[in-house]
Amino acid sequence: MENKKLSAAPLKSVLLYAKPYIAYLVLGLVFAVISVSLTLYAPILTGRGIDLIIEKGRVDFDALSPILIKLGIIAGIVALTQWLMSLCTNKVTYLTIRDIRNDAFKRLEHLPLRYIDSNPHGDILSRMISDMEQISDGLIMGFAQLFTGLVTIIGTLGFMLSVNVKITLIVVVITPLSLFVARFISKNTFLLFKDRSVTRGELTSVVEEMTGEQKTVAAFCHEQDAYDSFAEINERLRKISARAIFFSSLTNPSTRFINGLVYSFVGIFGAVSVISGSGFTVGQLSCFLTYANQYTKPFNEISGVITELQSAIACAKRVFELIDEPEEISDKDNAVLDDCKGNVKISDVSFSYTPDIPLIDDLNLDVKQGQRIAIVGPTGCGKTTIINLLMRFYDVTEGCVSVEGKDIRELTRNSLRSHYGMVLQETWLKSGTIYENIAYSKPDATREEVIAAAKAAHADSFIRRLPEGYDTVISDDGSNISAGQKQLLCIARVMLMVPPMLILDEATSSIDTMTEIRIQRAFAKLIKGRTSFIVAHRLSTIVESDCILVMDKGHIIEQGTHEQLLAKKGFYYELYMSQFCND
Repeated sequence: MENKKLSAAPLKSVLLYAKPYIAYLVLGLVFAVISVSLTLYAPILTGRGIDLIIEKGRVDFDALSPILIKLGIIAGIVALTQWLMSLCTNKVTYLTIRDIRNDAFKRLEHLPLRYIDSNPHGDILSRMISDMEQISDGLIMGFAQLFTGLVTIIGTLGFMLSVNVKITLIVVVITPLSLFVARFISKNTFLLFKDRSVTRGELTSVVEEMTGEQKTVAAFCHEQDAYDSFAEINERLRKISARAIFFSSLTNPSTRFINGLVYSFVGIFGAVSVISGSGFTVGQLSCFLTYANQYTKPFNEISGVITELQSAIACAKRVFELIDEPEEISDKDNAVLDDCKGNVKISDVSFSYTPDIPLIDDLNLDVKQGQRIAIVGPTGCGKTTIINLLMRFYDVTEGCVSVEGKDIRELTRNSLRSHYGMVLQETWLKSGTIYENIAYSKPDATREEVIAAAKAAHADSFIRRLPEGYDTVISDDGSNISAGQKQLLCIARVMLMVPPMLILDEATSSIDTMTEIRIQRAFAKLIKGRTSFIVAHRLSTIVESDCILVMDKGHIIEQGTHEQLLAKKGFYYELYMSQFCND
């Protein structure tokens, strides 16, 4: 759904999402009209019944029986129509929330990596789950109260006017005061509910971080610090929630007080009218009191509605802020990279994650097909950043990165990335079987191809020792297999797709020495004839590279083969000798 600044008017934006399901809204309104109309007709029958039993010995049972039967039928129809109305409003609500959640997730998939990196993952989760549920609760209550409330107010006014105009005017004049009270309170509670949603996002972030890194927390004995951090945010959430609920809850007693006055005035004036012999009967008074109560009921319930709606609007604002986030620069239509051989050129590239902190400046590199390029340097020098630029996870600030002579910004991201095979130091697995995780790079691969890739990555032996072999289910964090085994699966994934270009970022960092030697041999076969970029800290793994780029502070300070760089006795020589001496 294309809308500008949905977060500026969150309630209006939610209603726009509900617009396609207006048929259900109309049906809900129809059932509400039927339900309320019959509910309002019931007091008339009750009043007639009371007039038939007004005195001892003067009970007209013959006339009373049909009234009781009608009341029973009305009760059954009202129950059915209320159920059908709830069905319609729930349908609208859940379809609307489904569409909002789909759009939010779709936008999340197309947001630049900069947004994901700069926002706590727990806060994003909170927007996608908790805030969505709060919107849902607000919509369910809002739609239900809207339908029944409007019809009840209009219907009761009509019935009361038909019974007694003067007493009706008393009800109409006093009751709307509760609306002004509710509106005043709601204006002052919105910010509190917004703060509550933000704080809840903080809490989700802490929980997500602590559970995801529990081993690290335990290893460094930070359990108490983690608990203190959680407790501090949890206490803030308690205080903000208590204030928000307290102030929003003032609406209920305020409106009930005003509506109690209405009921009292109706009772007093009605009783006076009955005693004065104006033709206003006890049964009509009973009927009118019921109508007065029915009329004020929507106002009595308005506090609960406002509490939910204010919370829902605050949550909707956060969700629509996510949907409003600008997407990545759109791909150009049909700008597909075909016949990629692996020629990559980086020309005068500058880049920084934040404008005030420069990282890469005036970087130039010309890589020919089949070359093996190693990138080394101290932590933070820009090695992984080059990978991000090659894969177009980030776009360059200045300059150009081209593949086969085409600026990668002119190519679709999918066509560019489909020509790269990547194994990172930080492994990633999804919830599913071993087979599904390896086949992630090539969904149409046969089982034989997957097994062959696993054998090439030296993962087949440990896979077969698992309870279900290739059908063993692993969790998304791979907690039921070791770090080295996770990395072997990621390597097998790349072995399966056999791309023209490879990116290996510390691809064997978690693997034992003997297995690493075997995998290096497998990689040697795999990268033969293919352009490969290898980021490494262990310099012994890159001595056979065609070209080694030595980086420092975003610049290539040395370039050449292993032997050439050692002969220079410069920065690379010091790095290599420091590792050799330590070994």
